[in-house]
Amino acid sequence: MDGPEFSHVTDITPAPVGLLRLWFGFRADVTRAKYVATGVGLMIVKYAVEAAALGLLNERFLSPFDFLNPVYSVRQELVRGAPEWLGWAWFFWTLPFLWIAVTMTVRRAVNAGRSPWFCLLILVPIVNLAAMLFLAIAPGRQRFESVPQRDEVAVPVQSFRSAVLGVVVGLGIALTMVGVSVYAFDTYGSSLFLGTPVLMGAVASVISNSVAPRKYSSSISLGMLTVLLAGAGLLAFALEGLICIVMAAPIALPLGGLGGVLGKIIAEVSVRPIQGTMAAMMFLPIWAGVEGFVTPEREFVVTTAVEIDAGIDRVWNGVIHFPELQKPDEWYFRWGIACPMRAEIDGVGVGAVRRCIFTTGTFVEPITSWDEPHRLAFDVVSQPAPMFELTPYADVHPPHLDGGLRSTRGEFVLEEVSPGKTRLLGRTWYRFDMFPHTYWTLWSDLMIHRIHKRVLDHVKFHAERNPPERSAVIPTGPPR
Repeated sequence: MDGPEFSHVTDITPAPVGLLRLWFGFRADVTRAKYVATGVGLMIVKYAVEAAALGLLNERFLSPFDFLNPVYSVRQELVRGAPEWLGWAWFFWTLPFLWIAVTMTVRRAVNAGRSPWFCLLILVPIVNLAAMLFLAIAPGRQRFESVPQRDEVAVPVQSFRSAVLGVVVGLGIALTMVGVSVYAFDTYGSSLFLGTPVLMGAVASVISNSVAPRKYSSSISLGMLTVLLAGAGLLAFALEGLICIVMAAPIALPLGGLGGVLGKIIAEVSVRPIQGTMAAMMFLPIWAGVEGFVTPEREFVVTTAVEIDAGIDRVWNGVIHFPELQKPDEWYFRWGIACPMRAEIDGVGVGAVRRCIFTTGTFVEPITSWDEPHRLAFDVVSQPAPMFELTPYADVHPPHLDGGLRSTRGEFVLEEVSPGKTRLLGRTWYRFDMFPHTYWTLWSDLMIHRIHKRVLDHVKFHAERNPPERSAVIPTGPPR
């Protein structure tokens, strides 16, 4: 039996306040009963809200199997056709659940007499299910609240030095993981974008709190600062450009803060926190190595549509022949995202080859279907980089620009809504090798939608106003 779980101490804290302390606090004990009840209860709430949102906004049914399925392409299929903001809302809605899962897991691990570093397994797909199941049945051995809380050190110099040392070690972890994950195992995986920010913040916080204990709020800030400085370091050492660093910030900064909390807890409950930290640092390279060999490739699809006040034949001619596009006004195109400018075509019908010129280079797209005036489809056999990196240096070309995002095929579909009115769809299939897909495909889908919209709006403009000139062919592929 779990002795600590059968304490006779009366807790007079109001239930809602007690739940908030249990979920978002740092000192409340987590027994296996609380761990199981919270896990099952929040899972039901999360499923109910997500299923209701999909049903109301997209008329799709989220089955329990789809909810539990770790394959993101299944979930992406469910949100296809939904408002563009739904994917982002889904991501930010998930963050509090991640916080609860990790912070409760570290306290449950301590309650069960296990290493607090056990919580890192929560970030690993598939493995996290086994880890949570283990903690759900492991008996309690000590109350987390019985662990003595160390007082904050009021020595500014000592506190500052320990924080600097922690940040320096955290930055070393970031540079090491970029080298190991990207250049050794050729993968931009979850170990890099999930595990690394958490471990950076945790290690910085462990070192700082072991020397000079500080408040939880200060530990969170220290973890986030470590991640922020790591981004600046990648930019300074010409390992990444500003756009990619900004894209990674919404997921990396909260995880760095979460790591700061874990480091504070670990420093308080561990007898030798530094030794345990050294062992935990070996976990990420192993995780990255496994990802490099077992991560499957998945194909995603983006569809964008416009309605045009013109007959289907005129719209078809606009798809095949149209003037060169104007220089873009949108800031994201001017800052380096690949932008379609014009296209050329050799031949007519299946077997013809389209060459779509973007600001970063040329797509080569053999025609696979020429069903006039309803469908034009093509494969993509060659493509340029998805962007020019925004950087103070003359040229920065990180490995993910070469094949990280690969367009495989695309199509235009024309549907006659009514006489003189046509719906035009642009569709792109692509593969993306940056993980977790749940986060990074939000950016790739957004980018491809913007490219589609630029092209489709151009067709709409000319089809509704003047018969299109016979000069070029519209590029529709994404910026890879």
